[in-house]
Amino acid sequence: MDDDSKNIQKKITPRAEDYSKWYSDVIDAADIADNSAVRGCMIIKPYGYALWEKIHTIFDEKFKKLGVSNAYFPLLIPQSFLAKEAKHVEGFAKEVAVVTHHRLESDGKGGLKPAGELSDPLIIRPTSETIIYDAFSRWICSYRDLPLLINQWANVLRWEMRTRPFLRTTEFLWQEGHTAHRTSQEAAEFASKIINEYKDFVEQDMALPVIAGYKSESERFAGADQTLCIEAMMQDGKALQAGTSHMLGQNFAKAFNVSFTDEKGKPNFAWQTSWGVSTRLIGALIMAHSDDKGLVLPPKMASISAVVVPVGQGTAEYDNVLKYAKEFAQRLESETGLAVKFDDRELRSGEKYFYWEKRGVPVRIEIGPRDLAKKSVVYVRRDNGQKSFVAEADAAIKLKELLADIQTSLFEKAAKFRKDNLRPVDSWGDFKQTIDAKPGFIKAHWCGGAECEAKIKEETMATIRCIPFDVEAEAGKCVFCGKKSNNRVIFAKAY
Repeated sequence: MDDDSKNIQKKITPRAEDYSKWYSDVIDAADIADNSAVRGCMIIKPYGYALWEKIHTIFDEKFKKLGVSNAYFPLLIPQSFLAKEAKHVEGFAKEVAVVTHHRLESDGKGGLKPAGELSDPLIIRPTSETIIYDAFSRWICSYRDLPLLINQWANVLRWEMRTRPFLRTTEFLWQEGHTAHRTSQEAAEFASKIINEYKDFVEQDMALPVIAGYKSESERFAGADQTLCIEAMMQDGKALQAGTSHMLGQNFAKAFNVSFTDEKGKPNFAWQTSWGVSTRLIGALIMAHSDDKGLVLPPKMASISAVVVPVGQGTAEYDNVLKYAKEFAQRLESETGLAVKFDDRELRSGEKYFYWEKRGVPVRIEIGPRDLAKKSVVYVRRDNGQKSFVAEADAAIKLKELLADIQTSLFEKAAKFRKDNLRPVDSWGDFKQTIDAKPGFIKAHWCGGAECEAKIKEETMATIRCIPFDVEAEAGKCVFCGKKSNNRVIFAKAY
């Protein structure tokens, strides 16, 4: 049995039966990723990596328009660097992998053993603030060197105990931006610009509504003064953090002497930001839109916009259908500038339908003997299965219109789901009942105390996902302790 036939036959567990298994099955059936020999690590296969390339390309253009330049920094970080910022080392100490030796040698028994112990052990980067800011301390001397806006596309490693493809893996891909500024206001404004860019991308390109806001102090990035975030709701009602932007203040600047002299020759520490999104966005894409048939992709994220499937194998007209379908696919791709795939594999048309359905290609185009006679084709939407008959002359414009409508429809469907599952709660009893019985987010008052926040998490596994930017002032009482509160925040169980 060839790989295509194996993929076609892969069954998907229904979401309602086992959501976690459904998610894994969708990834497997769509041929996005594979397991690795290393625990917690994954192999991103070509069709899955194409999604990351979309994310990379779109963000790279956005960042460069903001004046950000790409660079690359070492994978290995001296352990002593991590210890320079107290909160930072505390936040990552349990997740780091440490390189303690620099070679292997024979153990005398036919095996190998580590040798050449390092005097200063090396950390495999869990994030790169420390190694980058060591460089910034040499690159920045004067106010004329600011702002310094740097981004790197890289892999990082965090020793996760419980892993799940894309959502939480030991090694993952991401972009991490790091900037240095003259003033606190300038740094804060840049951090806000970035979170807005993240929000725009996730909503406009991924067709996924998000809530943007501030993290509570307990949920902030280790070493940051403030963390901005975007939170998305998955189809099981859990939250997924889709991107973060951190206002670091001068904490790392003081630890690594990232300083400059101003116009008057006075020394100052820089104000800094860091920000990033990762391959976790692919997990969000899968969980937010896919169904029991497999992957569903918003057209703006799809590496293949449409697939042309010739129909009528075994008929006398099939050779003509095959020739026409191939020419049609080439012409459609040329006229639209979109990626159009022609599927001429020796498989039954139904098998091809299932194959592309599981891969989430937004539009399937069927062409059979009757269509050939009528000079028309059949468009089938992946998101809802609706069919439409399209004249050959209108094929290009209709495809673009259909893709735009699919993009909008997916966003509206996700937005409605979030609206239907975002519930205000005022009492602790209702909070516990709601978080256990119903999927979704809870809007509840919180006094601002870390102790209450910790107790809520301990008893319900729900965390404060964010304090929304657009939160309205509303007098109330903390849902846990009853103390005064001025607004509601978003609670949810999360990935």
